[in-house]
Amino acid sequence: MKTKTEKQVVGKIGEDIAVKFLVKQGFTVVQRNYLKKFGEIDVVCRQGGKWHFVEVKTVSVSRETSDDHRPEENVHVAKQTRIGRTIQVYLNENDSDDEWEFHVVGVVLNTVKKTARVRFLKDIIIEGH
Repeated sequence: MKTKTEKQVVGKIGEDIAVKFLVKQGFTVVQRNYLKKFGEIDVVCRQGGKWHFVEVKTVSVSRETSDDHRPEENVHVAKQTRIGRTIQVYLNENDSDDEWEFHVVGVVLNTVKKTARVRFLKDIIIEGH
């Protein structure tokens, strides 16, 4: 059995928090960690007759304030391009021409306070899609 790195553990915690947040927002989670050789979609959801593809970015901080951390800013153009390609493959595999949106959930875990802050960026435009 492979031991997970600290980054993988933090990422999994962040994804679990993001999924709980999305469910509370009325999304139905269809799949997690849809993986292709060229990209991954962290969370696939449905709501309002649309597909919702969600990238989750998580950081862990160990000091009292965490106001300056914005993990969602780590979704750079190259990452968006890979996600866009992966979304198209997902839609093709599911024979779907339904509308879709791409969202980013940023999670900041504060290990001192044992809290999490979630920031939800809705309907992000993916360059070239």
